[in-house]
Formats: sequence, structure tokens, C-alpha cells
Amino acid sequence: MDIYKIRQDIRGLSDGKIFLNNAGSSLMPSVVVDSMVNYLQQEEQSGGYEVAEKNADHLEKFYNETATLINAKPSNIAFATSATEAYAMALSSIIFKEGDTIITTADDYISNQITFISLQKKLNLNIIRMKNLPDNELDLDDLEILIKKYHPRLVAVTHIPTNSGLIQNVEGVGQLCREYDILYLVDACQSVGQMVVDVEKINCDFLTATGRKFMRGPRGTGFLYVSDRVLEKNYAPLLLDMRGAKWSEFDNYELFDSAKRFEHWELSYASLIGFTEALRYANAVGLDAIEKYNKNLSQKLRNNLQNSGFQIWDIGKNLSSIITFSGPEGDLENIQKVLKENNIFFSTTYKNSALIDFTKKKINGIVRLSPHCFNTEEEIETVSELLKQSLL
Repeated sequence: MDIYKIRQDIRGLSDGKIFLNNAGSSLMPSVVVDSMVNYLQQEEQSGGYEVAEKNADHLEKFYNETATLINAKPSNIAFATSATEAYAMALSSIIFKEGDTIITTADDYISNQITFISLQKKLNLNIIRMKNLPDNELDLDDLEILIKKYHPRLVAVTHIPTNSGLIQNVEGVGQLCREYDILYLVDACQSVGQMVVDVEKINCDFLTATGRKFMRGPRGTGFLYVSDRVLEKNYAPLLLDMRGAKWSEFDNYELFDSAKRFEHWELSYASLIGFTEALRYANAVGLDAIEKYNKNLSQKLRNNLQNSGFQIWDIGKNLSSIITFSGPEGDLENIQKVLKENNIFFSTTYKNSALIDFTKKKINGIVRLSPHCFNTEEEIETVSELLKQSLL
């Protein structure tokens, strides 16, 4: 992996910043932006319909690149405007009945947790969160007990929570879901792009992701993976349009075969083109190489901060390229001040975004640094030393 070539491909690094907010919204390669500008310029001259027809083959590459990324088939892929939209489309295809159960985790993403509570209020569903082991790993024995007791309609797990560096055991959950024939939904918005994600190994029915984070694509992009078994059972979003079905009779329709049935007809093709380039870029570099490099950077940064006296809040056997921390007494303000003064990009998460996790940890917030494949070891050492000096 040629990190210096990768850095040269990012115009956003030209001002000398140290960008460590890839778990929020990363810096796009120049080819991503240029492809979008070019497409919009074509629309400016010829209009959207003509340009879409002219670029039909290129637009289809999105499905091929996404399938390559996660070890799927193009027919399993749907474009979405965000991971949240993809998640909602997947949920809307499941006909829940009053009293049905959804099993999830305490570390699921805030928007997913709110969605589950909304379903609970509107449809009278049971929302149950599986236990964690003392090391913060998912308790799969507890999950099996819950499955046998409640016969859930769905199990839903966030691969990497946005508020901690934990990588949850989605493959172990997937094995149980297949054994008991339970629908399985995985939120991979923080894992896709920073590490290898293989839907065949995960054994999921749905998987959702965003373009703006570690995939380094534009905002307003994402995708939904839908398994063959779900497609064959005619699962489809609650609110279909002509992208998803053929109007075959006055009062009937026929579903299209592929996961495109989960899309809406109107979408931003310029954004799709940009996301395609981001996918192509990641596939060309190789997610195995990116994952190995990211693990090295994040481990170095996490160790440096801990050795300097900062409180690290990432707990688990397998940790990702998201480092969450605070000062020794829970201080965030001094950390934020040092980072801002030195043109270091970061983010902060507060308790209302991670209510269960932060209540358990007895904290009100964390600073989050998320290095990626274009960051250097020198940058990690620079940030580590600046923060270390702030404690002296």
C-alpha cells in the first residue's frame, strides 16, 4: 500500500491539517470529487435524463464495485442516500406483528436504538438487548437463550459502534441466526472501508453502510446488501415505487428480481458516480492492506495516549480504528482546545448519543480520533506528543 500516493490523491491535505475524523466524514480522493463535478457539468449541458442514458454502463459499475467490496453479487446491492435510509428500507420490508421481538445490543448506533423504540411504541414490539461478557464481548450464550425463549422476528447488531472502538462479533451472531432461521440485520457503517467485511462470513440477511465515513465517498450516499434468501422470499420495502416493481395489472405489481427493488427511482446520479469511484479506489488499494495498516496506527495511538495518562474508553478483545478517550478526570475541554489549536480534526460524542454505554462507563462524553489509511505514523506521534504535553 503506497500511503504517499494515497496522500497525493487528497487535495484536502494540502493545507497541512492532520485529519483524524474518518469515523465522522472522511476526506475524499480527488477522483471522487472530479467525477461528480464532471457528471454535474454534463447534466448542466444536456439534462439529467440524457446524461443518465449516456452513462448507463458507468452507473452500473456501482453495483459491481460494492459487490466486490463485501463479497456479494451485484444483484444483492441497492444504492441508498445513507446508512440510515438503507436501515429503514430493510426494516420496512419486515411485516412485524404486535408482540414480535427484536433482539439487539446495548452498543447499537443511536439512530437504530431510536428506531427500535419507535417501533416498540407504534407496533407494540418487544425490544431486548443481549448481555455483554465481562470483557465487553457479546454473550452468545445469552443470545441463544433469548432466541429460544422469544423466537425473535429479527436480530440486529451494529458491527462497530460509533461511540467506541469495539468490533462486535457479528460472525458469531450470524451463525446462531442461521441455525435458528432468524432474520439478521447488520449496521456496518463504521466497518465498511476500514476493514474487510465479508457478508458470506457474517451470514447476514441485510447489511447497511454509508459512503461518507471510512469509504471516503460523498455525503448522501450509502448502500444496502440484501441476501438471496430474502430476495427469493419476496421481501421488499413497505413503500415501493417503479424502481422496485413492474405495474402489471390495475391493482397489482411484480417485484423486480434484484435488490434494486429497495431503491427509489429518483436519486443523485452524480453522488452515485462519486461513491462508485470511492469504492473502486478502496478495492484497488485492498481492504486487507487497509485493515492491517489501520490496526497498526490505531494501536500505536491508543497505547501512546494510555501511557501518557489519558483514560481510554475502548473495551473489548477486538478494537477498531476508532479511539475514544478523555482526560484523567474525564476532562474534554483541554483536549479539544489543543487539537483545534494545532489543526487536528476530531469529533466529540456526548452521553445522549451513547446513553447505555456511557451510563455504564459513568462518563458524560469522549473525544474520538479515527485514523485511516492516509494518516502517517509521524502524524500519530505528533498528535500523541501534543496531547501528552497538555497534561504536564
